[in-house]
Amino acid sequence: MSIVTVTFPQGKHKVVTLSYDDGTAADKRLIQILNKNGIKGTFHLNSGLLGVGNRIHKDEIAQLYHGHEVAAHTVTHPTIARSPKEQIVEEIIEDRKDLEDIVGYPVRGFSYPNGSYNLTIKEILPHLGIEYARTVNSTGNFGMPDDFMEWNPTCHHNHDLMKKAEDFAELTKTQYLYMLYVWGHSYEFDNDNNWELMEGFSEFIGNREDIWYATNIEIIDYLNTFRNLKFSASSQFVYNPSYTSVWLNIDGDIIEVKGGTQINL
Repeated sequence: MSIVTVTFPQGKHKVVTLSYDDGTAADKRLIQILNKNGIKGTFHLNSGLLGVGNRIHKDEIAQLYHGHEVAAHTVTHPTIARSPKEQIVEEIIEDRKDLEDIVGYPVRGFSYPNGSYNLTIKEILPHLGIEYARTVNSTGNFGMPDDFMEWNPTCHHNHDLMKKAEDFAELTKTQYLYMLYVWGHSYEFDNDNNWELMEGFSEFIGNREDIWYATNIEIIDYLNTFRNLKFSASSQFVYNPSYTSVWLNIDGDIIEVKGGTQINL
């Protein structure tokens, strides 16, 4: 029997993703840096606060975040673990509706406002069309999460970011999947006067051949496509009922399983 494991696209074993909250004007500079270095991010917005203070106006959102992901963050940014279930539902579903009207695609990601969540909220989210939810609980490591409704990032950008990037770049063992997940708020770079941190990080870790650069939802979709593969009981062949490809490591060889095809293993 062949030994079959999933890889990231093109047989890669490392992925970098970023996640930034609140949608302030500093996102414009952050996105310029990411685009220059081929890095993708997910941006969690509060639809009820758009255009308030220094937050991005709704008319700018579709163009500004093109190529990245817009995700939900509640309408008004409450500490939702203290909210009744009715308000939790309204804060999230109305945020989705408003953001979807702006960007023109299903908004399926979420980050917990003020880092606030509990088991009840986690159980509610899938019924509201949310497929993952990011916490503020940094792990310091590069492992893939067990629970995407409690998706813990690697680090905040102020927590040894360059050391994390250097360690990540040196990972070579292909028997694992590695993820470097950085989170924060772009306005913090203005407050801390340390834009050179993100510029240096992006120049160092970006545009590498051995790394997949993805938004949060792209990681979810890819893993779901893998889980939807239909393997024969003997693992001698596999059918991909999805429309996108999945790459597998089969006894050391990287094989692309294109959407709608069946291949022998």
